[in-house]
Amino acid sequence: MPCVGPSKSAARLETDKSFVKNLMEKYKTSGRIVSKVFDDADELCSFIDSFGKPVVIKPLGLTGGKGVKIVDPKLDGQLKSNEEAKKYGKEIIEKGISGFNKALVEERLEGEEFTLQAFTDGSVVKPMPLVQDHKFAYEGDNGPFTGGMGSYSDSNHLLPFMTDEDRDAAIKVIEEVVAAMKKEGITYKGIIYGGFMLTKEGPKILEFNARFGDPEAMNVLPLLETDFVDVCQAVVNKKLSDIDIIFSNMATVCKYAVPKGYPENPVTNQKIAIKNLPKDARLYYASVDKRQDGLYMTRSRAIACVGVGKTLEEAEKIAQAALTSIDGPIHYRSDIGTRALIQKRVEHMKELRNEAKN
Repeated sequence: MPCVGPSKSAARLETDKSFVKNLMEKYKTSGRIVSKVFDDADELCSFIDSFGKPVVIKPLGLTGGKGVKIVDPKLDGQLKSNEEAKKYGKEIIEKGISGFNKALVEERLEGEEFTLQAFTDGSVVKPMPLVQDHKFAYEGDNGPFTGGMGSYSDSNHLLPFMTDEDRDAAIKVIEEVVAAMKKEGITYKGIIYGGFMLTKEGPKILEFNARFGDPEAMNVLPLLETDFVDVCQAVVNKKLSDIDIIFSNMATVCKYAVPKGYPENPVTNQKIAIKNLPKDARLYYASVDKRQDGLYMTRSRAIACVGVGKTLEEAEKIAQAALTSIDGPIHYRSDIGTRALIQKRVEHMKELRNEAKN
């Protein structure tokens, strides 16, 4: 049966981090970072000690975006030192978190995260507009990691802190990985998601997903002008080179309403209602339960509020107004898509680029 999505073997790009790490190392693809997989806790600890720099610890399989922990003493809800990283790595290995008795240790990168999603038929890669997700639960990028509290994309399909060269380098990473899989006899067809860190040396790959991102899909799909069915047919028939995929030049902002206490201790079964929703807002319902007497939140992200506008400022106002139309005990991040937070990202990258020049 024709399917717009990778095979089980190809989907290991997302489900098995060791598979993609080994693939990229074998073919020397660009965007690689220092990383190593361990199934022995003592070896993991020895590596972290010898590495001597802050690290990131990840379970090998799927955790809904909530299994990653980074060493950064300035961030609430994260690891304060490499000693804590060793304890977490041991826990992953001993408990088999995510279904593997293995842990992935990576170098801690400094920069700005971004997402590049693309359609591919196994040979041709057609990129979508760039998006920046916000993984931290609380304002100002604090708190524990989540599945994503919201995201934005700009009208020129870049991000304010990125250049055309940065985007091209990220596209190259995805193209090289798709080509590497083809050399292994694996044709990857469908949507491919690259989660990147833009560093002073350029884009570095953090993770791949074998699907659209959540929330990033809600930034790009409302902008798609080409018939989605035509795109899917081109993927299935390996004819992506024959189709122009057009996205409108609009900005988008997505903000999630979640239960209080999310992600670690969410308060469940709280009733919410939508009142006076702005006519130009878009709502995407997620972890909610519709009952006879109304709508109830469950344990995870409840409703995504999306604004589309000519500018980021316009889109952000629409998304924020939609959030405030939700009546009930919700939590959300007001700072996503705001001028202040975006300018903070821009200044951060300017500082890093200047360091690289000196």
